[in-house]
Amino acid sequence: MNAPREFLDFGPDAVLLAGLNGDNWRLADYVKRGGYEALAKILSAKVPPAAVVAEVKKSALRGRGGAGFPTGLKWSFMPQQYAGDKYVVCNSDEGEPGTFKDRDILRYNPHSLIEGMAIAAYAMGCARGYNYIHGEIWDVYERCEEAVAEAYAAGFLGKDILGSGFDFQLHNHHGFGAYICGEETALLESLEGKKGQPRFKPPFPASYGLYGRPTTINNTETFASVPWIVRHGGEWFLNLGRPNNGGTKIFSVSGDVERPGNYEVRLGTPFARLLEMAGGVRGGRRLKAVIPGGSSAPVLPAAIMMATDMDYDSIAKAGSMLGSGAVIVMDETRCMVKSLCRLSYFYYEESCGQCTPCREGTGWLWRMVDRIENGEGRQEDLDLLNSVSDNIMGRTICALGDAAAMPVKSFVKHFRDEFQHHIDHKRCVVAPYL
Repeated sequence: MNAPREFLDFGPDAVLLAGLNGDNWRLADYVKRGGYEALAKILSAKVPPAAVVAEVKKSALRGRGGAGFPTGLKWSFMPQQYAGDKYVVCNSDEGEPGTFKDRDILRYNPHSLIEGMAIAAYAMGCARGYNYIHGEIWDVYERCEEAVAEAYAAGFLGKDILGSGFDFQLHNHHGFGAYICGEETALLESLEGKKGQPRFKPPFPASYGLYGRPTTINNTETFASVPWIVRHGGEWFLNLGRPNNGGTKIFSVSGDVERPGNYEVRLGTPFARLLEMAGGVRGGRRLKAVIPGGSSAPVLPAAIMMATDMDYDSIAKAGSMLGSGAVIVMDETRCMVKSLCRLSYFYYEESCGQCTPCREGTGWLWRMVDRIENGEGRQEDLDLLNSVSDNIMGRTICALGDAAAMPVKSFVKHFRDEFQHHIDHKRCVVAPYL
């Protein structure tokens, strides 16, 4: 997807995507923007790895892939004294509906990811890394291969990087479009050449990851933020956002807006401001609802969203999740039953089938919502939807079951009257828009 992009400007080297286009992604362009200065800084000064981890902790950088876990804390779990191989892995398997930020980083600024992964490898004592790229964006994979080749040729990857004695080998690996491989342990299984299904945890990847070795997995945007932090300091990055919510965040805004695209703003920016940047609701219609963090995040009505700021803690307080930062905007013409039906079908199709509650429950949820949408709903269906959702959540190996259940519970909670109208009148409360 070549989405339109607009950004708040924090300076020439304080953004991930601003000012970039399809022609200035190569190594020479990145170096002109100060690229690889952060890596050179820590290697030339022989900065202790623990100090790099401490700076990332200070920055309050949280995982940009969905969970929002503190990145520096995650890096500190890597056993430093481990004698064997250790791995750093990038999760570029961007499959969450509504999310298209990571592919733009890989397409327009791939060296920021490469540098971030190299710094992370240095900080955690890893000699090898893998970038797992969503298989349905083949052109992006090919561009990343070119970027990695450039970095090797320039001495930013490989043996004895910049004469420092630090070795780091980085490889790109493409998936085949399975949503489940966005779950970190399913991704590891796929990397090992096995069926992409989540692993039981514990053990966690930090102790038993790729090929049974200690492994740290972060999202594309997370790694791409690291060079900023090393160059300017953790406190600088923290001050771009809010306490416990450091830095900027790329939000993929889609749906009923005038200018859908990726918008990089400070964490804590009001949703109303983000909506304004995207041109407002399309056609001047009224805002009805927003899914603020990708399709698995609970939906929120317009009144709640318009009073909410875009950071992890504010969104959680409002009753949803920041997630991947995919903001799906829905206007007054959207039928909530039909919207949920489409989401439920996605999770039904993408369940890997390993866990019974998810394998069977996602199908039950979709079929119930589908019959309500098609005028065959029963009065008991609304309570049954909540009951099935409750019996899925927390009872599966990975979070896909929760991802399927949370939208159902939130749609029914906030828009129960629409579901009831479908059941009572066998039709939608929203008039067809012409």
